Amino acid sequence: MSDSKKPSGPEKSNPQTPNFSARDPNTAAFWDERFQEGYTPWDQAGVPDAFRAFVARHDTCPVLIPGCGSAYEALCLAQAGWPVRAIDFAAQAVDAARAQLGDRADLVEQADFFTYEPPFAPGWIYERAFLCALPKARWAGYAERMAALLPSQGLLAGFFFLGATPKGPPFGIERDELDALLTPYFELIEDEPVTDSIAVFAGRERWLTWRRRP
Repeated sequence: MSDSKKPSGPEKSNPQTPNFSARDPNTAAFWDERFQEGYTPWDQAGVPDAFRAFVARHDTCPVLIPGCGSAYEALCLAQAGWPVRAIDFAAQAVDAARAQLGDRADLVEQADFFTYEPPFAPGWIYERAFLCALPKARWAGYAERMAALLPSQGLLAGFFFLGATPKGPPFGIERDELDALLTPYFELIEDEPVTDSIAVFAGRERWLTWRRRP
């Protein structure tokens, strides 16, 4: 097996991992194949505690969820009356999200975050296993797009996977590198431990809330 075909991240050490043909996480085919095979170790199959706590202490505002996967959080927000739009560029992920949302399936779109224009100005963009799905070469673009989408005082908040990884996904980021990436655009206003991480993220997640600078 050539290097380009070797499993990486959680796939590398899992003997139950299917033999995937798509190995480039920059492509929708990579994620489609994993959803199709039911191999989604990043999927918590529910709504994390820190997310619920954040929602409880903030006023309702429009929320964008990029890389939404199965979109449990989008359903939670919709049921609570929050305007929400969830996007993913992988068709299989969108299908899973729409099945999860049922009669609210129209809140999910297949789209590329880097070119997507939401139907509202987001007050909050929710980060969950999206940055760590992106290879390092795309991190600067992530920060720039987040800053472009959020108005002054808008929030980029969610779970950040910290600590470098030799391969991925998930692609971990060192804390000082994350700070350097986001502080030109954002001010960090919350930094909290996470107690209910799933195995692939355990011990390395923080809930961080970044506020868009004026």
